[in-house]
Amino acid sequence: MNTNQQTTGFRADDAHTKPVWAGVVSLSLGVFGLVTAEFLPASLLTPMSHDLGVSIGAAGQSVTMTAVVGAIAGPAIVVGTSRFDRRYTLLGLTALLILSSLITAFSTGLPMLLFSRALLGIGLGGFWAMSLALAMRLVPERLMPRAMAIIMGGVSAATVCAAPVGAWVGEIMGWRFAFVITAILGVLALLTQAITLPAMPSTGPANLGTMATVLRRPAIRIGLLTILLVVAGHFAGFTFIRPFLENVPRFGVEGISGILLAFGIGGFFGNFAGGFISERNTALSMTLAAVGIAITAFVLSFAGASPVVATVATTLWGFAFGALPVSVQSFVTQAASDEPESAGALTLTTFQIAISSGAVFGGLIVGSHGPAGVFAFAGLSAMLGATLIGFASRSRVAAAAG
Repeated sequence: MNTNQQTTGFRADDAHTKPVWAGVVSLSLGVFGLVTAEFLPASLLTPMSHDLGVSIGAAGQSVTMTAVVGAIAGPAIVVGTSRFDRRYTLLGLTALLILSSLITAFSTGLPMLLFSRALLGIGLGGFWAMSLALAMRLVPERLMPRAMAIIMGGVSAATVCAAPVGAWVGEIMGWRFAFVITAILGVLALLTQAITLPAMPSTGPANLGTMATVLRRPAIRIGLLTILLVVAGHFAGFTFIRPFLENVPRFGVEGISGILLAFGIGGFFGNFAGGFISERNTALSMTLAAVGIAITAFVLSFAGASPVVATVATTLWGFAFGALPVSVQSFVTQAASDEPESAGALTLTTFQIAISSGAVFGGLIVGSHGPAGVFAFAGLSAMLGATLIGFASRSRVAAAAG
C-alpha cells in the first residue's frame, strides 16, 4: 500500500472492484445543469440586454465573466481543496450553480448579473478541473471511456436543450424564468449526488508543481494550444448566434429556437462520433472536429443570409463542436493519465481562457463588422487550430499521446 493510501484510507482496489454508476450519472446530471446555465445567455442576449438596459456586447460579457473566473477557479479549487473529501467539494460546487442561477434570475443590473456569472464560473471551473479524476475514483480504468461518455452525455444534452429551450422559455415566460429552471436542475443534481456519491478522501495534495510538470509534456502543450484556438473561434460565434440569426437570415424567435435545437441535436450525435473516432486516434478526432467548426463558420459568414444554408450549416456546426470535448478528454487522458487532476485543471483553464477570449473578440468584432464578421474570425481561428493538431498528429509527439 502506498503512502497516499495509508494516510487517506482509500484503496485503489476498492475503486476498481465496484463501479459506482449511480455516482457517474449524478456527475452527468450536475454537468447538465452547469453547462445549461453557461449556454443560456447565447439564446437570451437580446431580451437580457433590453431588460437590463445595456448593449448586446455588454450582456455578452456575462459569458466572458463565467469563463474568466472558471479559468482561475479550476486550478485554485484543485489545489485549495486537495486535502478535502472530494464528495463534499463537489456538493459545494453544485450548490454554487443553484445560488448563481437564483441571483441571475433576480438581477437588476449588469454588476449583479456579472457577479452571479462569476459564481457560476467557480462551480463550473471546479467541476471540470476535477471531472476526470472523479470518474477515475468511481470506475475501474477499463471502464473510463464509458464513464466519460456518460458524463459528456450531460454536456450533449445541455447543448441540445439549453439554447432552444432557453429561447422558447424566454419568449413565453421571460428570460429570468429560464435561470429559475437551472436552479431547479441544480437542486435535483445536489440531492442525487448527496445520495449516490461515496466518500472520496484525499489521495494527497495537488500543487502548482505537478501542473508545471504536466505542462512540460509536449503533447499536452500541443493539445492546449489547439483547444485555445478552436474553442476561442467557436465561442466567438456561438456567443452571438442569436443576433446573427436575427439580423442575417432574419429568423423570428420560433425559427431561432428550431435552429438552436438542430445545433444541439447535431452536438448530441457529434459527441458519439467523437468518442468513436477517439478510440482509434485522438489527434485525428480533434482535427476533424476543428475542421468542421472552421468550415461551417466560414459558410455562415459568407452564405448565411440564406435561411436554408444557415440552418444546415448551424446543424453541422453543432455536430462538429459536439465531437470536440470528448476528443479533448481522450487526448488528455492518454497524455497525462498519471496526473488527472492537474491535467484536468490545465485543460479547464485553457478552455475558459479560450471562451472568454472568443466572447471578448466577438464583442469587439460584432460592433465593427457585424455578426457575419464574427463568424469569419471564428472560422479562421478554428482552422489555425486544425492545422496545428493536424500537423502534430504526424509527429512523434502526437503519436506518443495515442
